[in-house]
Amino acid sequence: MDTPWLSKDEEHAWRAFRRLLTALPARLSRDLARDSGLSPADYEVLSTLSEKPNRRWALKDLAAKMEWSRSRLSHHAARMQARELIDKEPDPQDARGCILHLTDDGFTVLEEAAPHHLRSVRARFLDHLSPDELAVLRTLSTRIADLPD
Repeated sequence: MDTPWLSKDEEHAWRAFRRLLTALPARLSRDLARDSGLSPADYEVLSTLSEKPNRRWALKDLAAKMEWSRSRLSHHAARMQARELIDKEPDPQDARGCILHLTDDGFTVLEEAAPHHLRSVRARFLDHLSPDELAVLRTLSTRIADLPD
């Protein structure tokens, strides 16, 4: 198979995007850790569970959303459970699985972290884009993220 090289414009766009994929998450992660002691994965788990009915969701479904293996999320959830941010319950639909439940303490931690995190997201990302650029970014991000594996 003959793979074509990137054009100059493609290469510049790809390298700029790769730089964004490195720089932005690292900066947001530092801000989140400094302001709340949470990791990006902690925040993803807490915020996702906060939006679910009864603040519960199957580990397998959350792992799929995060694009993590069940095992990786299970280990991460165990560390969060030790910090009393979440609980694990048996999954009546899946004997091998469990349901993750956001505790009241975890919800409080999320409520305290969210304003700091949103300020960071605005200052490091959203405030630098026009409404038209945001619309294009949303369209492109959705199109690319929704491509099949």
